Amino acid sequence: MTAHTRQSNERTPRAEIWKRYDGDDWAAFEQLPATIRLRLHEHAYDAWSVNALILWRHYKRIYGATPRAERALIRYLDYCERLERSEFATRYAARYGTDLPHDAAQSSILRYCPPTDPRKCA
Repeated sequence: MTAHTRQSNERTPRAEIWKRYDGDDWAAFEQLPATIRLRLHEHAYDAWSVNALILWRHYKRIYGATPRAERALIRYLDYCERLERSEFATRYAARYGTDLPHDAAQSSILRYCPPTDPRKCA
């Protein structure tokens, strides 16, 4: 295996939807604020830390390194997650003729909910 070959167990159409930037995923993850790291940890799919770090740097330029920038990035990551789930559901329905099981069950994505502030679970 060469240095440019990445092994992956990815079996979804993500590469057709998004561009994944190269880099050290763990080093990128560690540079992110704790709130963003938690959301990436809870993301329904691998949110690609290098991509998230690039986005974080963009939001910091716009808002500064503030809670507002963190909330804006989390909203954007949640938006991307919804787009991705929708695309997966569409492809699943086309292939199998039925709803994606998680959608059919009307299940939600499990997220951490601080006992002191249940509004953060929404």
